[in-house]
Amino acid sequence: MLIQERAIELRAPKAYLSSVARGLLIDLFRRRSVEQAYLDALKEQPEQNDISAETRHSIIETLLEIDRMLDSLSERSRQIFLMAQLDGLSYTEIGRRLGISVNTVRKHFIRAMTQCLLMIED
Repeated sequence: MLIQERAIELRAPKAYLSSVARGLLIDLFRRRSVEQAYLDALKEQPEQNDISAETRHSIIETLLEIDRMLDSLSERSRQIFLMAQLDGLSYTEIGRRLGISVNTVRKHFIRAMTQCLLMIED
């Protein structure tokens, strides 16, 4: 037989199901949060464009991927990446605000950008 069917023996099935359910609820909450933030941002746009359901779904999926990528970064790398990309701060200014060297800022930023590039490749 090429594939053997094996029943997975769970030592604590209730704990396993609770863990799976908790993960699903977190994913649902995160998705709704990202979707609501997107809808709020659309409301603030001067001209509302009607977009198709497919386009809206694609945008939300992309935002969720970005959220997952940011969530995979260390707190410091995420903070530095957002300060540089959203706030437009220089490495020097970020270092000054966080009390760290410019080299440390650069290393964290490079890690974050690498994660972005890997996400784009996928």
